[in-house]
Amino acid sequence: MKKIYSVLVENRSGVLCKVAGLFSRRCFNIDSLAVGETDDPAVSCMTIVSSGDKRTIEQIEKQLNKKLDVIKVKTFDETASISRELLLMKVKYNKSNRRDIMEICEIMNAQIVDMSKTMMLIQMCDTSERIQLFINMFKTVSIVEVARTGTLALQKCNETEQTS
Repeated sequence: MKKIYSVLVENRSGVLCKVAGLFSRRCFNIDSLAVGETDDPAVSCMTIVSSGDKRTIEQIEKQLNKKLDVIKVKTFDETASISRELLLMKVKYNKSNRRDIMEICEIMNAQIVDMSKTMMLIQMCDTSERIQLFINMFKTVSIVEVARTGTLALQKCNETEQTS
């Protein structure tokens, strides 16, 4: 069972270490972790994807809420949220596979953002599953380097949702 946690925290040094330490001490697994400032520079949003049984998922939320630096914890089911991940991938190409690479990028809605005589830098923003599918399509091409952001997520829009 996977769960997405959106954790608003005070934007101070050491907060990421404390939250990661909580997971480590309790042997909770972090599948993905992404952190960035919100519209308020004093507040950061940590998006954590973790998996485990129902009891583990509940314990993670309880333990996060106990942390002093944590302002608010929201949990999302994968079906009740929109999640995206950013991929940057550098590949080697030649005349024989250049067109194929460009077609795959077009089909998968990826963009070539930089290019040299022998390499392309490709970016893609999509779900983790589609990012992994995209990478797998390049197993026959020489992948030089891959960087992924981890999952970012927000709850789907709901007209009855209250903003705070």
